Amino acid sequence: MEVKTSLLDNMIGVGDMVLLEVLTEDSFIENLRKRFDHNEIYTYIGSVVISMNPYRPLPIYTPEKVEEYRNRNFYELSPHIFALADEAYRSLRDQDKDQCILITGESGAGKTEASKLVMSYVAAVCGKGQEVNKVKEQLLQSNPVLEAFGNAKTVRNDNSSRFGKYMDIEFDFKGDPLGGVISNYLLEKSRVVKQPRGERNFHIFYQLLSGASDDTLKRLKLDRDFSKYNYLSLDSAAVNGLDDAANFRTVRNAMQIVGFMEDEVQSVLELVAAVLKLGNIEFKPESRSNGTDESRIKDKNDLKEMCELLGIEQSVLERAFSYRTVEAKMEKVATTLNVAQAYYARDALAKNLYSRLFTWLVSRINESIKAQAKTRHKVMGVLDIYGFEIFEDGDNSFEQFIINYCNEKLQQIFIELTLREEQEEYIREGIEWTNIEYFNNAIICDLIENNQNGILAMLDEECLRPGTVTDETFLDKLNTICAEHQHFESRLSKNSKFLNDHSLPHSCFRIQHYAGKVLYRVEGFVDKNNDLLYRDLSQAMYKANHSLIKQLFPEGNPAKVNLKRPPTAGSQFKASVGTLMRNLQTKNPNYIRCIKPNDKKASHVFTESLVRHQSRYLGLMENVRVRRAGYAFRQPYESCLERYKMLCKRTWPHWKGPAREGVEVLMGELPVPAEEYSYGRSKIFIRNPRTLFFLEERRRQCLQELATLIQKIYRGWKWRTYFLRLKKSQIVVSAWYRRYAQQKKYDKIKSSTIVMQSYIRGWQARKLLRRLKYQKRCEEAVTTITAYWHGTQARMELRRLKQEVRNKHAVTVIWAYWLGTKARRELRQLKEEARNKHAVSVIWAGWQGTKARRELRRLKEEARRKHAVAVIWAYWQGLKVRREYRKYFRANAGRKIYEFTIQRIMQKYFLSLKSSMPSKSPIDKNWPARPYLFLDAVHTELRRIFHLWRCKKYRSQFTEEKKAVYEEKLEASKLFKDKKALYPSSVSQPFKGDYLEIRKNPKYQKLNSAVEEKVLLADVVNKINRANGKGTARIFLLTKKNFVLADQKTGQVKASVPLPDLTSVSVSTQSDGFFALRLKEGSASAVKGDFLLSSEHLIEIITKLHRIGATAADREQIDIDISDEFLVQFKQDKVCVKFVQGVAKNGNSVSCKRKNNRLLEVSVPTKA
Repeated sequence: MEVKTSLLDNMIGVGDMVLLEVLTEDSFIENLRKRFDHNEIYTYIGSVVISMNPYRPLPIYTPEKVEEYRNRNFYELSPHIFALADEAYRSLRDQDKDQCILITGESGAGKTEASKLVMSYVAAVCGKGQEVNKVKEQLLQSNPVLEAFGNAKTVRNDNSSRFGKYMDIEFDFKGDPLGGVISNYLLEKSRVVKQPRGERNFHIFYQLLSGASDDTLKRLKLDRDFSKYNYLSLDSAAVNGLDDAANFRTVRNAMQIVGFMEDEVQSVLELVAAVLKLGNIEFKPESRSNGTDESRIKDKNDLKEMCELLGIEQSVLERAFSYRTVEAKMEKVATTLNVAQAYYARDALAKNLYSRLFTWLVSRINESIKAQAKTRHKVMGVLDIYGFEIFEDGDNSFEQFIINYCNEKLQQIFIELTLREEQEEYIREGIEWTNIEYFNNAIICDLIENNQNGILAMLDEECLRPGTVTDETFLDKLNTICAEHQHFESRLSKNSKFLNDHSLPHSCFRIQHYAGKVLYRVEGFVDKNNDLLYRDLSQAMYKANHSLIKQLFPEGNPAKVNLKRPPTAGSQFKASVGTLMRNLQTKNPNYIRCIKPNDKKASHVFTESLVRHQSRYLGLMENVRVRRAGYAFRQPYESCLERYKMLCKRTWPHWKGPAREGVEVLMGELPVPAEEYSYGRSKIFIRNPRTLFFLEERRRQCLQELATLIQKIYRGWKWRTYFLRLKKSQIVVSAWYRRYAQQKKYDKIKSSTIVMQSYIRGWQARKLLRRLKYQKRCEEAVTTITAYWHGTQARMELRRLKQEVRNKHAVTVIWAYWLGTKARRELRQLKEEARNKHAVSVIWAGWQGTKARRELRRLKEEARRKHAVAVIWAYWQGLKVRREYRKYFRANAGRKIYEFTIQRIMQKYFLSLKSSMPSKSPIDKNWPARPYLFLDAVHTELRRIFHLWRCKKYRSQFTEEKKAVYEEKLEASKLFKDKKALYPSSVSQPFKGDYLEIRKNPKYQKLNSAVEEKVLLADVVNKINRANGKGTARIFLLTKKNFVLADQKTGQVKASVPLPDLTSVSVSTQSDGFFALRLKEGSASAVKGDFLLSSEHLIEIITKLHRIGATAADREQIDIDISDEFLVQFKQDKVCVKFVQGVAKNGNSVSCKRKNNRLLEVSVPTKA
């Protein structure tokens, strides 16, 4: 059973300020304090949510909380930001009403966190799916990017948004997000060049220096030390709780998820680095001969590095910092800049560069997250914009003026929409509408934005008029025109009542806003409104070779020089606010008012004066009064009857009729005056909160009585049930006991009977056993006597037989002994005869041996004598020869012998080499082993000479055609070997060139006649479609002057491109056949963009293109770019083609798929 809950249950203080019985500012603030002390940070004013920043994490944003508030009535649960987000989302999804959520408050009040919570809730409750999750992730990840470039640490907030953001989230008919569009307002670009004490520059500068790798910083020419950059404040560079390095990694990951290309990220970081370098440029004064002062750059190292980053000539930018060219009609006048003007130009360039980069980032994010479908979308807008700003020290300048103007417009639309919503509900319910008195701030808006006498119009007029224009002249104009306005105060105006007001300085004016009086210091109004960037700097930026700079400074194009003055900052912001107001008026508004409880960023601290100040300028009391002007509380009849039906016996516990009749019966029986409530068509309207609290008190009393009654009935039922259970248990126990006792008695009788039976049966059995044993013993005695008799007879016969056997054996033994003795005698006689014969043989053998040894010794002695004679003779002959030839070998005998020996060794080496020569094939790497160490160099040189000789012999057999083919193969090896994975498989394939036989095939006769030159290559390729990544078959023809793409079926020429227009060819490193033909920008052939093709003969096509470019003298050689990620120009857009390793799905084919508007992904199957 579902439990019905309400905002009024367990309420701490008052959950809805409309229900405050005594409405004063003190009771309002006290109610906020009471709820804040109990961690209740959300409070309602009708449908408006007040959010107090707790400055600590609270466990109220869990997935369980999301499910708790999902599809629940707005007032059904305690106040929460999720309730407002759910109400807006369900109105958009179910009622087809476009919604907007307006989040306002001063810096540090939690506006950015509130917008994140709204977006995360919507992302959690909408549909699921791969595409939907991708869109949700991109929408959520756009926040870290914008926070890094648009947020900064201030004295009030460590993550303060320094720009206004409005995001339109687009949904389909099911309520699933399709995309979004972000609009930004008034980035505080002055922070780039100067920060107040205790504050930081934008986060991205610190994140880049802290989190980028050493290689990245080296490429950007940066150092990690913050103190080396003039634009970075050092007193608050490190912030507790902020990890800049980790946040930089988060930003890089978020940019990748949103859809930024790697080269785009690199370009953005280069511009950020350029801003840092720009701040280090310093100037020194220098006097000219004509007496005028000019400026010169002190140290040009930072200027040089900045120019290298942006691709600008150093001299061009240096001149732009020193001179200013003023154009008037047909004349140009160049004037020098002094040091102050040079510093102004430097800071203006830095502010414009960063501001335009931020605007480009927003546009780029919009390009990625925009909805692809062209159908009508439902829209939910989220506005996160700075609240009303009043600085205590009176240092309110131009920025605070236009911020407060924006808040005036938001207050105006808030009052209008709130009153309109109230009036529409009263009319819809049939309740009489009473006119509500409220302060209409239209007069203040008119004071600021009136096209004739408004402050912004006069500021623009002052900026545009000729002559000397200063902030003082602007203030004089205000004093003249606005002096009588009741909301304008100035000490120098014609209104005499402010002449002696010493709280109003002479250089200031004061405006009575709806939130209170604000004192504005007029200093800097004119310059900040002008927002002037010298045209020389714009033109210098446009000359940069950087891919992004030209897009940021289009006015620098010399071909599009516009002498009209650019619109002022005030007029631009006024137009943006007007567009925003018109957009908000078309949507159903939802409001979140953010308040910070203290200036210390501390939890559990409630500063009453600060909260009172914020509630005043947020107009919260005004909002409560407007809401309470008619009826303070309203509720549908069904909910009212369900909540209060126990107050009447006729409606309790169930009412059978219509809910309205039940409410009428209920209210009729209660002591409530009839003028305190009214009946609408679907709701009851209660005028005074006292009546509602009376109903709640009566309900509480009835609930207590009902609880007591329920407890009484429950206790009676509980004990009665317990008694019946005991009674039933006693009956069961008794039955089981009686059964047990009878069974016990039966078992005892049965056991006794069995014992008696066993004893009787045992006695009978033993008696029978004794009788049987006696009979058996008698039978066994007869058998035993017979056996003994037979045994005696057998033993006597055995003894007789044994005696006979012993007698026979004695005779045999005696005979055997006699024969043995006789044999031994004969054996001894034979042995004696044999010994006599052997002695004679041994004596004879010994004599023969002695005789032989004597002969052997004689022969050996004779041989030794002969050898000695031969040796002596040889020595004698050698001595004679040496004596005879001694005169010839005295000086060079050793050398002669050495040369003879070497000659003999070399002769032997060459002869052995001749017999073991390898084959004449150039690829045969065999070679005989080296026989001697000193021949190592000769051996190597001979091998080289032999290889060159056989290569020459091999080449001499080539024809001209075969030679050209091998030259192309050699060229392909230089281009692709060890660079392209497809190359090894192409080595064995001959280059045919004309694969279609276009000259012979009659099918291509028409195409053959269209091509006048000789066709070097004809093949079928696939032209890749950018929209879906699919290929279309095309015929590719290559001649010496151009290449042609034609339809495969009809032969019709689709494109003919001269080769001079082809600048480069891009391929991947993998085994695919994709290649991009990059055309020269500005050429006639490049109108439709580059060509992305795929071919099985990629190596041959690119080799022939490269050779034609290398041999042509009238054009540059075509560059070959081998990379797994490159850009292709399709008409006006650049698309990144990225090659990744994948798993083969359909065979081993390469697949190409479009990931988003700026990315084509080619999946190449990995080889097993």
